[in-house]
Amino acid sequence: MDTQNLKAFQAVAERGSFSAAAAQLHLTQPAVSKRIAALEQQLGCRLFDRIGRRISLTEAGRALQPRARHILQEVADARRLIADLEGHVGGRLSLATSHHIGLHRLPAVLRQFSRQYPAVTLDLDFLDSEKAADAVLQGQVELAVITLGPPAHEGQLISHGIWPDPLAFVCAPDHPLRSRDGIDLAQLAQYPAILPDLNTYTTALVKDLFDSRAIPLRLSMATNYLETIKMMVSIGLGWSVLPLTIIDRQLADLGLERLTRRLGCIYHRERSLSNAASAFLRLLEHHVRQNAPK
Repeated sequence: MDTQNLKAFQAVAERGSFSAAAAQLHLTQPAVSKRIAALEQQLGCRLFDRIGRRISLTEAGRALQPRARHILQEVADARRLIADLEGHVGGRLSLATSHHIGLHRLPAVLRQFSRQYPAVTLDLDFLDSEKAADAVLQGQVELAVITLGPPAHEGQLISHGIWPDPLAFVCAPDHPLRSRDGIDLAQLAQYPAILPDLNTYTTALVKDLFDSRAIPLRLSMATNYLETIKMMVSIGLGWSVLPLTIIDRQLADLGLERLTRRLGCIYHRERSLSNAASAFLRLLEHHVRQNAPK
């Protein structure tokens, strides 16, 4: 069974679109269609139903998908194992990270890594932390640098805490909250909050704090892009809880208790790390030590 055909099948199944799969694989749409047709001919069954512009997996396609993922992972692991026997740092490193970490924590590390290991092709995907963790669980990426949440997958994932990330309650400098003395959570709850989605690790921290005081959290808008939240807070649309690393003159710290989340790296417990992944982890930890406060 041709692995290139399986890759095309997996891409179409995940993206739900031949054109999106073609873009992901850097192929033309006819080339993807040809690979799917060859795989269907080899297996003697249809893998996708095509109705108008919509496509969906057939029963055979649904049965093939987890097996295709497993086969492709085994092939990739075999190639990496052979390369790693020589101690060579090269090949492809699939890495997922959140937008915030990618913007504010990783640029210097990525620059140094690409210069130090030019033989590595870095496949970088920007995902919400929760989706990145799931991608590691599914074997779609080797490493993820994310906001570390509760150990829900402790048996399957290994995590390394890299940075503590203190969070502050903030609002616009001219927000009505700024005119009050001795702000507490009950007063804060009278105004709308702008936070990431409720299913994110960060908002779970905030909600747990409010729940512990039996105070309802009034969430008016939700977006997982912290830079967007910062903008909306700065123009007075609500208050939020944001990392100290992005707080500037556009925002006012309300002086409430700090929350702290952990940022770090995760990988699958059952997956042996490639030389490239191990080199990235070493470089990441070295960079943090070099830049730690003295």
